[in-house]
Amino acid sequence: METTLGLEIIEVVEQAAIASARWMGKGEKNTADQVAVEAMRERMNKIYMRGRIVIGEGERDEAPMLYIGEEVGICTREDAKTYCNPDELVEIDIAVDPCEGTNLVAYGQNGSMAVLAISEKGGLFAAPDFYMKKLAAPPVAKNHVDINKSATDNLKILSECMNRSIEELVVVVMDRPRHKELIQEIRKAGARVRLISDGDVNAAISCAFSGTNVHCLMGIGAAPEGVISAAAMRCMGGHFQGQLIYDPDVVKTGLIGESKESNIARLKEMGINDPDKVYNAEELASGETVLFAASGITPGPLMEGVRFFHGGARTQSLVISSQSRTARFVDTIHMFDQPKSLQLR
Repeated sequence: METTLGLEIIEVVEQAAIASARWMGKGEKNTADQVAVEAMRERMNKIYMRGRIVIGEGERDEAPMLYIGEEVGICTREDAKTYCNPDELVEIDIAVDPCEGTNLVAYGQNGSMAVLAISEKGGLFAAPDFYMKKLAAPPVAKNHVDINKSATDNLKILSECMNRSIEELVVVVMDRPRHKELIQEIRKAGARVRLISDGDVNAAISCAFSGTNVHCLMGIGAAPEGVISAAAMRCMGGHFQGQLIYDPDVVKTGLIGESKESNIARLKEMGINDPDKVYNAEELASGETVLFAASGITPGPLMEGVRFFHGGARTQSLVISSQSRTARFVDTIHMFDQPKSLQLR
């Protein structure tokens, strides 16, 4: 999978990032997302693969493109046999977020990126459009910190695992009313808090890399993005746990479903009989082979954002593979079509 799709999935996230970056700072978050979706889908449909979107822009009636269940790739077309032998190709599940952090793009803020994760069919948890309590930490703390422990206890454990004082630790938390007590507890324990308005995938995977000055992610964010984060952390050997949140009173800022009871019923319909189960990275991204790719739209702790220049653009991307156990940063110059008068003769 890595050999045949590695470069192409980088191009998928690069094209989405470039399209979205053209709307950076214009206050149009929906447009920034829409153009990223269109660019990502167009490039995906040029790849020789049999892909299926398991996490995307929503249900089919809510999203015209990259909806959950949509088939992508040349080998899903009606005339696929003209181009390839569909029966010889492994079926692939794909989780996408073409513009992770739409508000960040709209208002010219750091940390937005185009992301996707792929695995064999059934290899990615088809998370409902709910919220998820998350805990991400570096590989050295894997299976030592625990989402069921208090923030104070986890900071003590993380401090010991990293051989750092708690005062040296930086914890990323989304700036939401639901996190008021969590933020107070982290600060009381002595750690520093970095508040973000959006984009917790970036924060989660930053925990796995030294030098980002991000040591932990705590709090509640979107469940689909939790699966994408888990895919990257599974490849990196980092710690990730997620627990679905189905009670609107806990989230406070809105949740799919009218009540706690209706949400539990919806989970059961999806085959999730234990709504309080804590999932680890290996359960959320369970495939034999998992690939993660991201491209910066705006600058972040891991990657630069898209930088335009006359006649082209420069992107910085990241692809992580569980197969080769590598994390590759890719710096790319994109040369756009130019008028004939500017072309080299």
